[in-house]
Amino acid sequence: MPAPRLTLTAIPDLPLIEPGDDLAAILIDGLARAGIAPAAHDVLVVAQKVVSKAENRYRDLGAVTPSERARDLARAVDKDPRLVEVILSESEDVVAHKPGVLVVAHRLGFVLANAGIDRSNVGSEAGTEAGPKAGPKAGAERVLLLPEDPDASAAALKARLDAHFKTELAVIVSDSLGRAWRNGVTGIALGAAGLPALRDMIGRKDLFGRTLDVTQTGFADDIAAAASLLMGQADEGLPAVLLRGLAWDEPACAARALLRPKDEDLFR
Repeated sequence: MPAPRLTLTAIPDLPLIEPGDDLAAILIDGLARAGIAPAAHDVLVVAQKVVSKAENRYRDLGAVTPSERARDLARAVDKDPRLVEVILSESEDVVAHKPGVLVVAHRLGFVLANAGIDRSNVGSEAGTEAGPKAGPKAGAERVLLLPEDPDASAAALKARLDAHFKTELAVIVSDSLGRAWRNGVTGIALGAAGLPALRDMIGRKDLFGRTLDVTQTGFADDIAAAASLLMGQADEGLPAVLLRGLAWDEPACAARALLRPKDEDLFR
């Protein structure tokens, strides 16, 4: 058998994304300029930030009035109480905190620092006050939230890309998260469409014929982590990566399948 091969290609020269931009059209144009014709089972990984920007998931901290709870927690973690208020508004529970660190259970089920709210690579603080690309007013202190529904965002992009390229792609909306017990961030899948985000290996045989009893793989997380090697974390400006060479035969399931229920979480 030929050796398995996986290729990753970052889509170059994508423009900075603004609220209201047609992200699917921008990705289609970028693929065309790069001479890439997506094929079945290709996976397009798109950074959460560009999805959130297109969906205008900005908040203006200048318009936020922190609650007493937010002010108390802000003192404990040494953060802007307005930011803490926005974090709490996106969260269901505070999991842990110490000075400089605030870990929460996001309303979507993710357990992560600061509810995934970010100031890095958000761009200019100037915004427009009205119109289809309306954002915070000029001079606003902007922060960027996670997409409202990352699985739905991935599905919408997949539908547009499939229709244009006349094939069946998969799409992942990725972000970079820290992990318990390990330093550093790595790519994970916030949203997924067109592939099995969680692959169940239970019942399969290992190399020596032993039946696997509990093994599941975070397929979409593995792909997101691979794509993050090209996306980078600083000024690379490469928010979309196409992977080719993967194969699967399981039915698709969304990235929400990767979330461990709280009653099965030994650390909450």
